Amino acid sequence: MTDSSQSIATTRRAYRLTPADRGLRLQQVREAAPTPGPNEVLVGIEAVSLNYRDLLVLRGELGPVREGLIPLSDGAGRVVATGVDVTRWRAGDRVAPTFYRDWVVGPYREAYGPSALGGGDTDGMLADLVVVPEASLAPVPDSLSLEEAATLPCAALTAWQALVVRGGLAVGDTLLVQGTGGVALFGLQIASAFGAKTIVLSSSDEKRERATKLGAFATVNYRTTPDWDVEVRELTGGLGVSHILELGGPDTFDRSLRALAAWGHIAQIGVFTGFGPHSNLMRLQLINGTIDGINVGSAEQFEAMNAFLAEHLIRPVIDRTFSFDETQAAYDELASGRHFGKLVIRL
Repeated sequence: MTDSSQSIATTRRAYRLTPADRGLRLQQVREAAPTPGPNEVLVGIEAVSLNYRDLLVLRGELGPVREGLIPLSDGAGRVVATGVDVTRWRAGDRVAPTFYRDWVVGPYREAYGPSALGGGDTDGMLADLVVVPEASLAPVPDSLSLEEAATLPCAALTAWQALVVRGGLAVGDTLLVQGTGGVALFGLQIASAFGAKTIVLSSSDEKRERATKLGAFATVNYRTTPDWDVEVRELTGGLGVSHILELGGPDTFDRSLRALAAWGHIAQIGVFTGFGPHSNLMRLQLINGTIDGINVGSAEQFEAMNAFLAEHLIRPVIDRTFSFDETQAAYDELASGRHFGKLVIRL
């Protein structure tokens, strides 16, 4: 094992999930630090970020979770030490682990599912030292801080796969995003860089104004305009949008179908309104539309996206940063829905 000139800590701080009366609870621990195997890297995590998935895991709404699991999929830091067979990384490199530890290249396989960090049985990033396979790391662009980089592995890569890898986003396309969370705002930023126009749905006029400053072509308040699909079609000259990041789930899907243009593309991503769609998909067939189920992306896609973000000087939108001891408060803020962009915890 190789390491930096400084001594390597023998203990680490972490949060682990333990049973509670309802769902799970966060328990802060200090424990022995992990040691990298021959093809593994020890990373000192300096920042992590929260996703809606993390809230569902804490609530026990995403299926069984191993007792004592370290939560959170997204983090960034510096290489502290490397296993004897590691050739790509050296101490001090700025890196971010990919969401699916085992999805490195090529199309997704169901076998990769259990390797998703911070859920089920695979420990995540909410610790100041973690061990990651060499192939499951991506370099952090020089243009981004580690706090900014910590927002990328899930939300940004989800938007990237939805719009670029699977959606074929192009100049002149139109995009509809629901809300102003991480995936939505990354979608807006990526679309703007491609020369596409984005319409943002939000119930907050203040957030709509911020989205406009970030580059939104138009915004719609879905509370005061419950028939937002009609408004979206009017904003697009009656055609509808060519891409939709469907983040709401069953309660928004029918309107998304009506807001979609012929030959349009829906990226099914979110479950904010619950699980299990109840939509009639006949319209999708009639307009020759497509639906892609989107579940983050590979390490290869992560690197390609990072290069694009650096080239176009795209910086993640961070709403608020918390300390390690304020982790529960960060979860509470996520549950409140008040945030615009990402919530970050600094380790």
